[in-house]
Amino acid sequence: MDQMFGRHRRKIMPAVLPQHPGENADYATLAAYAMDKASVLNRHILGYGELAEGEWAALGLDAPDLDAIREFRLERIRAQLKAKDLAAVIVTDPLNVRYATDCTNMQVWCTHNAVRYAFVPQDGPVVLFDFHNCEHLAAHADLVDEVRHGVPWFYFESGPRSAEKAVVWANELADLIKKHGGGNTRIAVDKARQEGIAALKNHGFSIADGEEIMELARAVKSPDEIKAMRRSIAACEKAMAVMEENLKPGMTEWDLWSILHAENIRRGGEWIETHLLSSGPRTNPWFQEASSRIIEAGDIVAFDTDLVGPYGICCDISRTWLCGDGRPTNEQRSLYQMAVEQIRANMSMLAPGKTFRELCHEATSLPPDYIANRYSVLFHGVGLCDEYPAVPYPEDWVSGGYDGILEPGMVVCVESYVGRHGGHEGIKLEDQVLITDTGHECLSTYPYDDRLMGS
Repeated sequence: MDQMFGRHRRKIMPAVLPQHPGENADYATLAAYAMDKASVLNRHILGYGELAEGEWAALGLDAPDLDAIREFRLERIRAQLKAKDLAAVIVTDPLNVRYATDCTNMQVWCTHNAVRYAFVPQDGPVVLFDFHNCEHLAAHADLVDEVRHGVPWFYFESGPRSAEKAVVWANELADLIKKHGGGNTRIAVDKARQEGIAALKNHGFSIADGEEIMELARAVKSPDEIKAMRRSIAACEKAMAVMEENLKPGMTEWDLWSILHAENIRRGGEWIETHLLSSGPRTNPWFQEASSRIIEAGDIVAFDTDLVGPYGICCDISRTWLCGDGRPTNEQRSLYQMAVEQIRANMSMLAPGKTFRELCHEATSLPPDYIANRYSVLFHGVGLCDEYPAVPYPEDWVSGGYDGILEPGMVVCVESYVGRHGGHEGIKLEDQVLITDTGHECLSTYPYDDRLMGS
């Protein structure tokens, strides 16, 4: 497979160790050997392994065309740039860098150490700026035309020289904009500290909201992205099954939560964004993080996966289980069935052309004594993470709602948290749903708890 490094095209082939490395080999020869070896061992080249691939094959889940995904995503970004008459977008958020380049490197670390970023022009080369000596991490991505070392100007790396380094950062990007922007001085940036924005403005650029560009680009998924999402959801649900099989009285919430992390990683997943698992009285109110509490027989256990799985695709599913071999209380069944009814009723609304305002104001809500504990949204988009749009409860429309329209290819999560204000326990459920040309398809398939359903 051919790969691009700067202006040089290199053939990725199985790495062959030199007979006598270091003997009579110049710097360039050793560098080329190191690049070839590291490139062929890139995680994106090695793939997901026997466990995940076997499970996907058993489920009949076809592999996505990753080259098609990359091309689709780049076209989506460029269409947004063209629509808003912008020369380029500079992305620093690791998820936006992933979307634009499909290259990964220390994703969580880079969320608070802004060393990786990418330049995506409306027309011209895609340039990835990565951590030092990491060029091999882009070996699989033909659409990345050049890899450069990023300029670290966050305080940990640059200390009191941050303002100086921000100017260096902006100067290099300005050169690219002037060379490939066609004279257009309007650009977008997703996230950057004020020193960097000021340095870019000193070059005469006007700066638009890059988050808007990227969220709108990411909102609609291609058929191959949906294939990747199906695989990510399947991996997540296999991990959930291991959790449920191992749930027993006497274990801690952390014991149970660690299983999801481990099983996600075993299948090539990447990380989990939150820590939302609670049991018994800790389930009301919601948003307790997993703890050392010992789970007891008869407790309900609620969790939200918030899991970034294979292909960097988010699987955002919530389930609530009953711990032990007993029967649920009437209160537990009542809460659970109310949550299931809300999920099913609100999922039935989903169709292309439906507005966010309609979803907000026509959705099935909760009785008055549950509203105080309502979840933050009724629906939200999902892709590489929780994404645009977010549709709140009617009570929150004036303060935070906004309108828009569902389109085919969007994926949304349908949310429900049911817990009486001042109550003992609460139920969290959530499903992940594709908007189709004619309606919707629920992509998540993990069953609801039979005992809590009253079966």
